[in-house]
Amino acid sequence: MNDTLSTAVFVDRDGTIIEDRDYCSEPKDVKVFPGVPEALRRLKSNGFKLFIITNQSGIGRGLFRVEQYRAVEGEVLRQLGDGLIDATYFCPDVPGQHSSCRKPAPGMIVEATREHQIDLFGSFLIGDKEIDIECGHNAGVRTIRVKTGPQSDTTDSKADWIAEDLLAATEIILAAK
Repeated sequence: MNDTLSTAVFVDRDGTIIEDRDYCSEPKDVKVFPGVPEALRRLKSNGFKLFIITNQSGIGRGLFRVEQYRAVEGEVLRQLGDGLIDATYFCPDVPGQHSSCRKPAPGMIVEATREHQIDLFGSFLIGDKEIDIECGHNAGVRTIRVKTGPQSDTTDSKADWIAEDLLAATEIILAAK
């Protein structure tokens, strides 16, 4: 058995990797932000495992099905490039109901850590909303808030760092490594 733990970067999807469109349920609507594949490749080449964690309450609200989510996920992964993302985790729960996986709960990070032997102390979370930052803190990872989503005012953010975009967040991570 391999007892070596890996470091990871947990990345929010909507507003961080792709344009945030309310309840994106069609692959044709996926638009990866410029520089994102390059940023993720740099993190991967520096030894980080990469995980997408995303709240998808549209499933829980009945706006789209898991199969539609999977089709969008496939398009995101295609645009990023084969083999770049180690795994994706999604939570279909709606706000207001008890949930161990819906951010800010750390359930998706806990699941990834269990399945992939992750060292949380050396890991990071990148997201565009304060709920992402809370999730990272709840899991015990360092956090970076990017300004690429619709909630770009970071004045009161509790993130460890603020970055313009995923490429800038990558620079922060590589400098802090």
